[in-house]
Amino acid sequence: MTENNTTNSNPDHDLNQAVETLPPPEKKKGKWRPALIWLIPFIALLIALSLAIKSILAIGPTIHVSFRTAEGLVAGKTTVKYRQVDIGLVREIVLSDDRSHVIAKIELRKDASNFAAKDSRFWVVRPRVGTSGVSGIDTLFSGSYIEVDGGKSDEKKEDFNGLEVPPVVTSDVPGKRFFLKAKDLGSLDIGSPIYYRRINVGQITAYNLANDGKYVELQTFIRSPYDKFVTQDARFWQASGVDVTLNASGFNLDTQSLASIVAGGIAFGYPENSNAQIAQNLSHFNLWDSKAEALKDPDGKPISVEMYFDQSLRGLTAGAPIDFMGIEVGNIKSINAEFDRNYSRVRMRAEGTIYPSRLAHGQDMDPNGEIFKRFVQNGWRAQMRTGNLLTGQNYIAFDLFPKAKPAFIKVLQSGTFEVPTMPSELKGLQAQVSQIADKLTKFPLVEIGQDMRKTLGNMNTAIDSTNQLVQQLDGKVAPELQSTLNDVRGTLRSTESILSSDAPLQRDVRRALQQMTRAAASLQLMSDYIEQHPESLIRGKTPEVDRNEK
Repeated sequence: MTENNTTNSNPDHDLNQAVETLPPPEKKKGKWRPALIWLIPFIALLIALSLAIKSILAIGPTIHVSFRTAEGLVAGKTTVKYRQVDIGLVREIVLSDDRSHVIAKIELRKDASNFAAKDSRFWVVRPRVGTSGVSGIDTLFSGSYIEVDGGKSDEKKEDFNGLEVPPVVTSDVPGKRFFLKAKDLGSLDIGSPIYYRRINVGQITAYNLANDGKYVELQTFIRSPYDKFVTQDARFWQASGVDVTLNASGFNLDTQSLASIVAGGIAFGYPENSNAQIAQNLSHFNLWDSKAEALKDPDGKPISVEMYFDQSLRGLTAGAPIDFMGIEVGNIKSINAEFDRNYSRVRMRAEGTIYPSRLAHGQDMDPNGEIFKRFVQNGWRAQMRTGNLLTGQNYIAFDLFPKAKPAFIKVLQSGTFEVPTMPSELKGLQAQVSQIADKLTKFPLVEIGQDMRKTLGNMNTAIDSTNQLVQQLDGKVAPELQSTLNDVRGTLRSTESILSSDAPLQRDVRRALQQMTRAAASLQLMSDYIEQHPESLIRGKTPEVDRNEK
């Protein structure tokens, strides 16, 4: 009982003993399986390798672009864009060996490798204010970036020179480029507009000085479809500012637009009835100063002339017109002084150019022609005249002077023709004034003054005598004249009393007049009776007659 109770009281002890008596389990052999936790880093490695391979395959060529400064550029941040699409990144910015510029190392994308073409252009986009407007405002918030104008050349290169100023026209804009030859730049600049019939059709893209420094070459771009209006006979002229003319038709104001007044501009057209073909790309033209000068007919072969004057040529400048009967046939090139060997005499020489083709029958107006020679023989001369009284500008006029001294045209060794001249009208007027002054100087003004003084003295003496006579008249003649006047007054009173209506004389005169009237009536009756009875002059008046009358 005791044992049983003990056993029942320790069941765990019995269970442990039973387990110890069991044989150990046999281990089964199988394949090794990796833990799932190792799969995550493996996948991450694969992703990293794929990204690395993708990035390596996406890397395009590396190019080097030189800029004057690194303003706005940040390595690792500044992007390269084309039409606002990222095509590259600035990886590094270094200073050149001579420290004159900086070099931006740009890594292009694989699909943008064609932007490494030889004729591609790069520039930094930053806020700019110019004549063409304001640009790059968005970079105030996003930062500067490099813009590229993709070239079309098949040749590739790695080193480029960046533009400091953005190009006015990119290569993807359709149109044509033309070159203009001008005497100077004037008010034109890059971006200045080009007008055709007052429509903006293009811009100036670049300019540079010629190698010999004698002219300026402008590069222009005309957008399509307006480029077809540029023909081989096109004429370009300066459209800057305001062209004001005053002629017989009235006041004329000509300008292209307000922008051309401020920033300058160019306009083009062609002569009337022009049927020229469309000009090719990169054609060359001349740039004229005005529309009238551009559209006028070609001048033909020029002829050099010289004119000598024995007077001052003040007011005559280079470029002054040479006028023939109101037609401008040339202009003055230069004015010089010419001394003789002993320096005792000086003549002023004006050199000019004339165009005979500007006149009708221009070939006959050649100095070698007969008409020209006959004109000179008959008094055709060159004379300096005043062209503008306000500015004092003068010009040369070819005119006919019938009283001019005989002269002939001379041909100099250089082939230049010497045209005879006449003194200016002002000089002739000065000569006349000098002659008048000489005559006034010779006029005996002193003797005339002395004679006038004597005459005035005699007049003073006569005045004194007249005063004495008046005094005598006042003292002696006046009293007697007063008594005479009194007698005249008495006579007038007596006459008035006699001639009054109630005076006795008046009554007697009236009575006598009445009697004369009655006598005249009796005579009239007697004359009538005698006319009717002429026999009464012999026989007398008969009684029958008396009865009849009764």
